Amino acid sequence: QVQLVESGGGLVQPGGFLRLSCEASGSISSIYTTGWYRQAPGKQRELVAVVGANGDTRYADSMQGRFNIYRDNAKNTTYLQMNSLTPDDTAVYYCSAVIRTITGTAHTMYWGQGTQVTVSS
Repeated sequence: QVQLVESGGGLVQPGGFLRLSCEASGSISSIYTTGWYRQAPGKQRELVAVVGANGDTRYADSMQGRFNIYRDNAKNTTYLQMNSLTPDDTAVYYCSAVIRTITGTAHTMYWGQGTQVTVSS
């Protein structure tokens, strides 16, 4: 059993910042790529950023330079620092992680429950 628990969402004014956290717990053997996706009302879920176990990162074009993804492997936690937020960033943000469990042999992608980010004045 693996769980991803997100925190840090909320209401912020345009131009503000938030830091999201995602902690993985359970019967974890290895954590590979982790990342953040978001889904705005009426839109499809889209990639925000991903980070590999070695720290390599990839961002969606619209987030490049404003968002920073990083992870603390000792804490099984992935963070998303979001700066210069605009109303277009309003969405539910989901954490993802590719994990191999202690009893499993396959790499499986797990998802968090989502955290709401609202950018509004």
